[in-house]
Amino acid sequence: MAYYTVYWPQDRLDELRKSDDKGPIKVVFGSIHSRMPSIASIKEGDVVFPVSLLDRHLYIMARLEVTHKERAFDYCIRELGNPYRSLIPGGVVVKVSDTFFCAKDVSYKSLQSVPENLTMIIPGDKPHCKHQEPFNCCAEWAVWGENGSVIQPRLIPDEVVPLLRFGYPKSKEKPLRINSKGVVLAQSIAATRRLSEESAMFFEEIFKPIENVEP
Repeated sequence: MAYYTVYWPQDRLDELRKSDDKGPIKVVFGSIHSRMPSIASIKEGDVVFPVSLLDRHLYIMARLEVTHKERAFDYCIRELGNPYRSLIPGGVVVKVSDTFFCAKDVSYKSLQSVPENLTMIIPGDKPHCKHQEPFNCCAEWAVWGENGSVIQPRLIPDEVVPLLRFGYPKSKEKPLRINSKGVVLAQSIAATRRLSEESAMFFEEIFKPIENVEP
Protein backbone atom coordinates (compact mmCIF):
# COMPACT_ATOMS: atom_id res chain seq x y z
CA MET A 1 0.00 0.00 0.00
CA ALA A 2 1.18 3.49 -0.89
CA TYR A 3 -0.26 6.92 -0.04
CA TYR A 4 -0.56 9.76 -2.52
CA THR A 5 -1.73 13.36 -2.68
CA VAL A 6 -3.43 14.93 -5.69
CA TYR A 7 -4.14 18.63 -6.06
CA TRP A 8 -7.58 20.21 -6.33
CA PRO A 9 -7.32 23.88 -7.47
CA GLN A 10 -9.51 26.63 -6.07
CA ASP A 11 -11.99 26.61 -8.95
CA ARG A 12 -12.54 22.89 -8.36
CA LEU A 13 -13.45 23.60 -4.75
CA ASP A 14 -15.75 26.41 -5.91
CA GLU A 15 -17.58 23.96 -8.20
CA LEU A 16 -18.06 21.46 -5.41
CA ARG A 17 -19.29 24.16 -3.03
CA LYS A 18 -21.80 25.52 -5.56
CA SER A 19 -23.06 21.99 -6.14
CA ASP A 20 -23.20 21.30 -2.39
CA ASP A 21 -21.09 18.22 -3.04
CA LYS A 22 -19.72 16.97 0.28
CA GLY A 23 -19.23 13.42 -0.85
CA PRO A 24 -18.46 10.90 0.34
CA ILE A 25 -15.71 10.91 -2.25
CA LYS A 26 -16.06 8.13 -4.81
CA VAL A 27 -13.39 8.77 -7.45
CA VAL A 28 -10.21 10.66 -8.32
CA PHE A 29 -9.19 11.39 -11.92
CA GLY A 30 -5.88 12.01 -13.63
CA SER A 31 -5.32 13.52 -17.07
CA ILE A 32 -2.45 14.06 -19.48
CA HIS A 33 -2.21 17.73 -18.51
CA SER A 34 -0.51 19.37 -15.53
CA ARG A 35 -3.73 20.98 -14.27
CA MET A 36 -5.04 17.50 -13.40
CA PRO A 37 -1.81 15.45 -13.37
CA SER A 38 -1.44 11.80 -14.25
CA ILE A 39 -2.36 9.21 -11.63
CA ALA A 40 -0.83 6.33 -13.58
CA SER A 41 1.37 5.46 -10.59
CA ILE A 42 -1.60 4.91 -8.25
CA LYS A 43 -2.67 1.28 -7.89
CA GLU A 44 -5.51 -0.69 -6.37
CA GLY A 45 -4.97 -0.90 -2.62
CA ASP A 46 -3.41 2.58 -2.39
CA VAL A 47 -4.89 5.60 -0.58
CA VAL A 48 -5.36 9.02 -2.19
CA PHE A 49 -5.70 12.37 -0.42
CA PRO A 50 -6.90 15.34 -2.50
CA VAL A 51 -5.27 18.48 -1.07
CA SER A 52 -5.69 22.19 -1.69
CA LEU A 53 -4.54 25.64 -0.60
CA LEU A 54 -7.06 27.86 1.18
CA ASP A 55 -6.09 31.30 2.44
CA ARG A 56 -2.42 30.28 2.05
CA HIS A 57 -2.81 27.20 4.28
CA LEU A 58 -2.60 23.54 3.26
CA TYR A 59 -5.72 21.42 3.68
CA ILE A 60 -6.61 17.78 3.09
CA MET A 61 -9.99 17.69 1.38
CA ALA A 62 -10.78 13.97 1.46
CA ARG A 63 -9.46 10.43 1.76
CA LEU A 64 -10.14 7.66 -0.75
CA GLU A 65 -9.20 3.99 -0.48
CA VAL A 66 -8.59 2.76 -4.03
CA THR A 67 -10.20 -0.57 -4.84
CA HIS A 68 -10.49 -0.15 -8.61
CA LYS A 69 -8.54 1.51 -11.40
CA GLU A 70 -9.76 1.87 -14.97
CA ARG A 71 -9.85 4.21 -17.93
CA ALA A 72 -11.63 7.44 -17.08
CA PHE A 73 -13.83 7.00 -20.14
CA ASP A 74 -15.08 3.62 -18.96
CA TYR A 75 -15.82 4.97 -15.48
CA CYS A 76 -17.65 8.02 -16.79
CA ILE A 77 -19.80 6.13 -19.28
CA ARG A 78 -20.80 3.48 -16.74
CA GLU A 79 -21.31 5.71 -13.69
CA LEU A 80 -22.27 9.06 -15.25
CA GLY A 81 -23.62 8.09 -18.66
CA ASN A 82 -21.45 10.76 -20.29
CA PRO A 83 -17.71 10.85 -21.15
CA TYR A 84 -17.24 14.38 -19.68
CA ARG A 85 -14.16 15.21 -21.75
CA SER A 86 -12.37 11.97 -20.90
CA LEU A 87 -10.09 10.48 -23.52
CA ILE A 88 -12.03 8.42 -26.05
CA PRO A 89 -10.42 4.99 -26.49
CA GLY A 90 -9.75 3.39 -29.84
CA GLY A 91 -12.65 1.62 -31.50
CA VAL A 92 -15.28 3.96 -30.00
CA VAL A 93 -17.21 6.93 -31.37
CA VAL A 94 -19.34 9.26 -29.23
CA LYS A 95 -22.44 11.01 -30.55
CA VAL A 96 -22.19 14.73 -29.74
CA SER A 97 -25.11 15.82 -31.92
CA ASP A 98 -27.01 14.57 -34.95
CA THR A 99 -24.29 16.04 -37.15
CA PHE A 100 -21.15 15.54 -35.07
CA PHE A 101 -19.47 12.38 -33.80
CA CYS A 102 -16.13 12.17 -31.97
CA ALA A 103 -13.67 9.30 -32.01
CA LYS A 104 -10.04 9.04 -30.99
CA ASP A 105 -8.08 11.72 -32.90
CA VAL A 106 -10.85 12.24 -35.48
CA SER A 107 -14.41 13.53 -35.82
CA TYR A 108 -17.25 12.86 -38.25
CA LYS A 109 -19.91 15.26 -39.47
CA SER A 110 -22.58 12.75 -40.33
CA LEU A 111 -23.72 9.32 -39.19
CA GLN A 112 -23.11 7.97 -42.67
CA SER A 113 -19.41 8.87 -42.46
CA VAL A 114 -18.85 6.94 -39.20
CA PRO A 115 -17.03 3.64 -39.93
CA GLU A 116 -19.16 0.58 -39.17
CA ASN A 117 -16.40 -1.04 -37.12
CA LEU A 118 -16.65 1.63 -34.36
CA THR A 119 -18.80 1.14 -31.27
CA MET A 120 -21.33 3.96 -30.99
CA ILE A 121 -21.82 5.59 -27.57
CA ILE A 122 -24.89 7.80 -27.11
CA PRO A 123 -24.45 9.86 -23.91
CA GLY A 124 -27.25 10.19 -21.37
CA ASP A 125 -26.57 11.62 -17.91
CA LYS A 126 -27.10 9.49 -14.82
CA PRO A 127 -27.51 10.95 -11.32
CA HIS A 128 -24.10 11.62 -9.81
CA CYS A 129 -22.07 13.97 -7.61
CA LYS A 130 -20.14 16.90 -9.07
CA HIS A 131 -16.77 15.47 -7.97
CA GLN A 132 -17.43 12.44 -10.18
CA GLU A 133 -16.97 14.64 -13.25
CA PRO A 134 -13.36 15.20 -14.39
CA PHE A 135 -12.50 18.88 -13.88
CA ASN A 136 -10.10 18.98 -16.81
CA CYS A 137 -10.10 17.71 -20.36
CA CYS A 138 -8.31 14.55 -21.47
CA ALA A 139 -9.01 12.59 -18.29
CA GLU A 140 -7.04 9.38 -18.69
CA TRP A 141 -7.42 7.27 -15.54
CA ALA A 142 -9.97 6.95 -12.75
CA VAL A 143 -9.25 5.39 -9.35
CA TRP A 144 -12.27 4.72 -7.21
CA GLY A 145 -13.69 2.89 -4.23
CA GLU A 146 -16.68 2.70 -1.92
CA ASN A 147 -14.83 3.62 1.29
CA GLY A 148 -14.31 7.35 0.82
CA SER A 149 -14.50 10.15 3.38
CA VAL A 150 -16.72 13.20 3.32
CA ILE A 151 -15.32 16.13 1.37
CA GLN A 152 -14.38 18.99 3.68
CA PRO A 153 -11.21 20.99 4.45
CA ARG A 154 -8.99 19.56 7.17
CA LEU A 155 -6.16 21.88 8.16
CA ILE A 156 -2.57 20.69 8.25
CA PRO A 157 -0.97 22.84 10.99
CA ASP A 158 1.53 25.32 9.56
CA GLU A 159 4.30 24.00 11.80
CA VAL A 160 3.83 20.49 10.41
CA VAL A 161 3.96 21.42 6.72
CA PRO A 162 7.80 21.79 6.56
CA LEU A 163 8.14 18.31 8.10
CA LEU A 164 6.16 16.56 5.37
CA ARG A 165 8.17 14.47 2.93
CA PHE A 166 7.30 13.15 -0.51
CA GLY A 167 8.97 10.69 -2.86
CA TYR A 168 10.15 7.12 -3.13
CA PRO A 169 12.42 5.46 -2.10
CA LYS A 170 13.35 7.11 1.20
CA SER A 171 16.65 8.38 -0.20
CA LYS A 172 14.70 10.51 -2.68
CA GLU A 173 12.17 12.00 -0.28
CA LYS A 174 11.87 15.79 -0.42
CA PRO A 175 9.90 18.48 1.46
CA LEU A 176 7.39 20.82 -0.12
CA ARG A 177 8.65 24.09 -1.51
CA ILE A 178 7.77 26.99 0.77
CA ASN A 179 8.26 30.71 0.13
CA SER A 180 9.88 33.24 2.48
CA LYS A 181 6.52 33.83 4.20
CA GLY A 182 6.11 30.17 5.04
CA VAL A 183 3.44 29.56 2.41
CA VAL A 184 3.46 26.38 0.32
CA LEU A 185 4.01 27.09 -3.37
CA ALA A 186 1.10 25.80 -5.45
CA GLN A 187 3.44 24.27 -8.02
CA SER A 188 4.95 22.17 -5.26
CA ILE A 189 1.69 20.30 -4.68
CA ALA A 190 0.17 20.60 -8.16
CA ALA A 191 1.27 17.06 -8.94
CA THR A 192 0.59 13.50 -7.88
CA ARG A 193 2.97 13.07 -4.95
CA ARG A 194 3.76 9.91 -2.98
CA LEU A 195 3.85 10.51 0.77
CA SER A 196 6.64 9.21 2.94
CA GLU A 197 5.59 6.60 5.48
CA GLU A 198 5.81 9.08 8.35
CA SER A 199 3.86 11.76 6.47
CA ALA A 200 1.20 9.25 5.46
CA MET A 201 0.69 8.26 9.07
CA PHE A 202 0.24 11.92 9.99
CA PHE A 203 -2.41 12.29 7.29
CA GLU A 204 -4.18 9.21 8.63
CA GLU A 205 -4.18 10.65 12.16
CA ILE A 206 -5.98 13.75 10.92
CA PHE A 207 -8.87 11.58 9.80
CA LYS A 208 -9.27 9.41 12.89
CA PRO A 209 -11.14 11.87 15.15
CA ILE A 210 -13.33 13.01 12.26
CA GLU A 211 -14.29 9.78 10.56
CA ASN A 212 -14.99 7.90 13.79
CA VAL A 213 -17.45 10.43 15.21
CA GLU A 214 -20.95 9.00 15.48
CA PRO A 215 -23.52 10.93 13.37
